Amino acid sequence: MLSVVGLLLALYVVWRVVWPLRVPVSVRGPLGLLVLALALHHRIVARFAGTMASPEIPKAAIALLATGFTALLLGALLLLLFDAVLLGARLLRCPRVIAALRAGWLRPAAMGVALLVSSYGIWQGMAVPQTRRIEVAIKGLPAAFDGYRIVQLTDIHASRLLTGAWVAKVVANSNALSPDLVVITGDLIDGSVAARAPDVAPLRQLRASDGVIAITGNHEYYAQYAAWMRAFRALGMQVLENSHAQVRRGGAALTIAGVTDPAAANYGLPRPDLGAALAGADPGAPVILLDHRPGAARANAARGVALQLSGHTHGGHILGMDQLVKRANGGYVSGRYDVAGMTLYVSNGAGLWPGFAARIGVPSEITLITLRSAP
Repeated sequence: MLSVVGLLLALYVVWRVVWPLRVPVSVRGPLGLLVLALALHHRIVARFAGTMASPEIPKAAIALLATGFTALLLGALLLLLFDAVLLGARLLRCPRVIAALRAGWLRPAAMGVALLVSSYGIWQGMAVPQTRRIEVAIKGLPAAFDGYRIVQLTDIHASRLLTGAWVAKVVANSNALSPDLVVITGDLIDGSVAARAPDVAPLRQLRASDGVIAITGNHEYYAQYAAWMRAFRALGMQVLENSHAQVRRGGAALTIAGVTDPAAANYGLPRPDLGAALAGADPGAPVILLDHRPGAARANAARGVALQLSGHTHGGHILGMDQLVKRANGGYVSGRYDVAGMTLYVSNGAGLWPGFAARIGVPSEITLITLRSAP
């Protein structure tokens, strides 16, 4: 779908910007082909180096392609806006507006602005995430867990773009928060175990008094799911696949449940099953659910979950685009939501998929969640 949309927008850019340029066809032709190739670069790279999910090319090349592709999308949207206003001006017979919008320099300048904004967005996408602190009040939370500190990491997407050095900084910033528990809510990696071994190695250094608990996201299914489950456990993580763990403070308990991702259905693997995840859980212990996607929040709330932690959306990537991402995820895209008495928190994520690595107005994050007893 991304390639189809990109190709249509690229054809539009070629029609409205490249072809009208006052340069020889010998220049416009190759330039137009370059724009079309940029729109299809995911498939072109996957054909020769890696996969759509995991381009195995140098970091600088991924960043350059991501910048160009994002500029193409943003520039095409600007052109569409100009043409919509131009159509309105013609219908309303506004000659000055028509003349301004038909200026030969306007559309190339718009593409230049899009390139500058895109460069900023890719730089933000590659930045080490900052800490976002929230407090969540939970009814029935035992006094022993009042002030309990959970670090949520999600959508790390370790790759040739976000390498081991970047992951090590994320780990160091997480450890500096001195959490009681670290939870990772899916999409840790992009690529095979062999390709990503050096990049995920720093995750072994995550420290919390009650350990590290992880679940799967959709990207874990795109390459060697079973091998990655073994690899994550070898890194010291407790991986929950429709199961739960219990955290205790004296006689008090907290249930941490985790479900799989709906992508599992495409690979003949277990789909998300909250009933299975809570089977045998202490009925008196508040439940914190790790669910990579936020879309099932209302159904999860109906099952008595007190707090759901999710990711997947990357916060929508770009202000404005977040409204589209929101519609595809049950109305949830970023931050805290009250869902039928349950708190849902959707993290913007620490990293990004290399195929769309822009963040504009939607910063990455490491989330520190402090639990409080509700009055």
